[in-house]
Amino acid sequence: MAKRVAVILSGCGVYDGTEIHEASAVLVHLSRAGAKVQMFAPDAYQMHVVNHCEGKPTEEKRNILQESARIARGDVTDLAKLDVSAFDAAIIPGGFGVAKNLSDWAVKNKNCTIQPHLEKLIKDFHKAGKPLGMCCISPILAAKLLPGCELTVGQDKECEKWPYAQTAGAMKDMGCKHVNKDVDEAHVDVKNKLVTTSAFMCNAPFHKVFDGIGVMVQETLKLA
Repeated sequence: MAKRVAVILSGCGVYDGTEIHEASAVLVHLSRAGAKVQMFAPDAYQMHVVNHCEGKPTEEKRNILQESARIARGDVTDLAKLDVSAFDAAIIPGGFGVAKNLSDWAVKNKNCTIQPHLEKLIKDFHKAGKPLGMCCISPILAAKLLPGCELTVGQDKECEKWPYAQTAGAMKDMGCKHVNKDVDEAHVDVKNKLVTTSAFMCNAPFHKVFDGIGVMVQETLKLA
């Protein structure tokens, strides 16, 4: 029987929403595995809109759900309507939207709060023993809500290949066990049914990010 997977988006575009290539990789790997996918996003305004040519915020306002519909080819549902009992697993791609729209990590770091619907959903998936897959920056959500969990955002020593390695230190400060992994690997926390991979936390070729997300998807489905 096909596994039913909720994919949770946070907009469209790396600097203010979902990282498009990560979302696409998740969807391709789920499709190849024969999973039945439904996409969700909050029906709310983004923290801000970023001009992706300049990397600077604009005065524009955009809706997270409407922006996520660009990735979902129009087929996306309000996150408030996600029923945990209808799914076997949930996967959350990365992108700054996770830190700006699904949480306020971008402003408050480890003192952040999580979007209320999403906080309840993550806790409910976990309580029901249903696996969660996260990549790039999205493991911060698990770090905040699942105390003591094991996860990876790649490596913990900053260098040209790993420009965001300080995030691993923040995870440790929050009481999590960070496990160093390369970009084409994923870490499985069996106890918490949490599968994480670094994706574009690593300055890596697209195909390696794609492959690492594939491992994350496969391991998440194994736990479902």
